[in-house]
Amino acid sequence: MDEQFKQILERTRELSFKYPVRRMSFDKIAEKLEVPTNILKGYVKTKTELVEKALEFERYSFKVIFLTHDFEGVNAIDILFVVSKEMSNRFQDINPSLTVDLRKYYPEIYQKHIEDKYDFIFDKMKINIEKGIQQGVYRNDLSVELVARLYMARLMDIHNPEYFPSAKFSFELLFSYTIDNFVRSIATPEGLEYYENKKKSMSLEK
Repeated sequence: MDEQFKQILERTRELSFKYPVRRMSFDKIAEKLEVPTNILKGYVKTKTELVEKALEFERYSFKVIFLTHDFEGVNAIDILFVVSKEMSNRFQDINPSLTVDLRKYYPEIYQKHIEDKYDFIFDKMKINIEKGIQQGVYRNDLSVELVARLYMARLMDIHNPEYFPSAKFSFELLFSYTIDNFVRSIATPEGLEYYENKKKSMSLEK
């Protein structure tokens, strides 16, 4: 992807945290981005196309976590810690109203985004569970498919503002609790001991 376009999409993402998508025209977005409209139209022709590309970039940003880190031979629990930290840093500022607007005004684009995003996470979680079982940190009596699906259900729930209003619960807190409950529900005694020690060491590092 063109570096300038990446910067435009990153700034568009930041813009969406401050202003409702539905109220921003294409020209207004270009103005707020401080990018001439003709330059922006060299990449996308319409606001709808910009939204679509911005969501593609969001998925790409998540995949970069796995491209950046070499998880070969790494403890499955350590991988969860790394991914959790990266996700919290990247996604904690997302305004729940943005999700509401995308779902309402761009339903097809948003639905595809969610399906692609969760398919990717689902596959990674299955790999993590299988790895953890082989390493002895997760129980060997688990149904990989079922556990991965249960995790996905929890992940979808924490994005539901009716259950967890952002004024009361930050994304970082919710995601931290989700990972904690997930590990505790599937870890072996050895895995749980490793997890607790890892949490303590990370707490001391802060």
